[in-house]
Amino acid sequence: MTSLLPRSTSAGTSSPAFGTSDSGHRRPLLLLATLGGAAAASSVLVVCLALGVVGWFLTDAGAHGTPRDGLRVGALGWLLAHGSGVTVAGVAITAVPLGLTVMCAWAVWRIGHRVGDSVSGHGPDADGIADGERDWTVPSAVALFAAGYVAVAVGTLALAGSAATAPSGARVVWWSLLMCVLVGGPAIAIGSGRAAIWAAQLPPSVRAAGSGCLRILLAYLLISGLTFLTALVIDLDAAATVMSQLHTDAGDATLFAFLSATAVPNAVAFSGSYLLGPGFAVGAHTLVSPTVVVLGPLPLFPLLAALPANAAPAAWTGLLLVLPPVTAAVAVAHAQRRLPTLRWDEGALRGCAGGVVAGVLFGLIASISGGAVGPGRMRFVGPDSFEVLVHALTAFGIGGLVGGLAMTWWQRRAARRTPEAV
Repeated sequence: MTSLLPRSTSAGTSSPAFGTSDSGHRRPLLLLATLGGAAAASSVLVVCLALGVVGWFLTDAGAHGTPRDGLRVGALGWLLAHGSGVTVAGVAITAVPLGLTVMCAWAVWRIGHRVGDSVSGHGPDADGIADGERDWTVPSAVALFAAGYVAVAVGTLALAGSAATAPSGARVVWWSLLMCVLVGGPAIAIGSGRAAIWAAQLPPSVRAAGSGCLRILLAYLLISGLTFLTALVIDLDAAATVMSQLHTDAGDATLFAFLSATAVPNAVAFSGSYLLGPGFAVGAHTLVSPTVVVLGPLPLFPLLAALPANAAPAAWTGLLLVLPPVTAAVAVAHAQRRLPTLRWDEGALRGCAGGVVAGVLFGLIASISGGAVGPGRMRFVGPDSFEVLVHALTAFGIGGLVGGLAMTWWQRRAARRTPEAV
């Protein structure tokens, strides 16, 4: 029966069957999962350490400080990606560079998938799982994976942290655990083949709603990213002017460009909050939204060139508010093509449920995209997470509902015409 298991094409290999005697898929779970978590953390950490040393050398050709200082800066950047926050010259920086966080999540996913594939031979086979036999392979692997990841995070915190920088150890541990559970857990489950069995046992409506949710979120992040890039390209001259005002040489400009790139996912989340209506703040008592733009003095940061002018927005910007529900409707309709239904109530439930969950997920992304980036008024940068959540739930929920009903109508119409064609 194990030959009937669904196959996974991720990472270019197929997932093996459970309960197999193949030694390549029954490697020591305790050792492999723990080392996998440590490797996932260390892979991006080493990159950050190397970039810290390179940045130290590029800034003044190593005239000041030592390579150890560059290593410490790289380690603090890695900790920042895990929500640690840091204090610089007495100023608290709490914003998370989501570009580095995405890199960490990608490493967790890739290595987690390999860990799942390597331990897939442990536990009961597919028949046993289908019959309700307990299988602790994935939970055990995830717990050990998280333990290895957290061990590296705590070690980095102990070596790089200081009273002057004051990174938060509790936040680092919490973020590390969440990343291992929310990203590493699914990766291990997919790599081990368990996810295919679990998904097959779910009702079709649940799978359809999950597919719609994923498509809504990915499509909306793409639309938000394109909106941000369009605004940045339009004002590219302003970004170049910012770089010239910093009086940077080639090395400094390269380093500054990389640091700016780590904030691009944050800018995408800001753009998504803008399209939903609530907008975001760039300093205390400021607001950037399709209907209101109020800005104060801004720091010299190239990505801020994408901000609209500090004036009354054009009338057409209000039309941007239709993008979120339209995106949700199209995404749900596309998802329902693969899992059709002829029932009005099921089509409506699939679309609305997928939209609501996607709204919650985007609200969470928006909530971690902002924070303090400097002293004074720059302690308040980012969207209002509650307002974004409410608008996302409404826009995606209504859009998903409309998309689900529209595709249900189309599929019912096609079903009525099929007998006539035959």
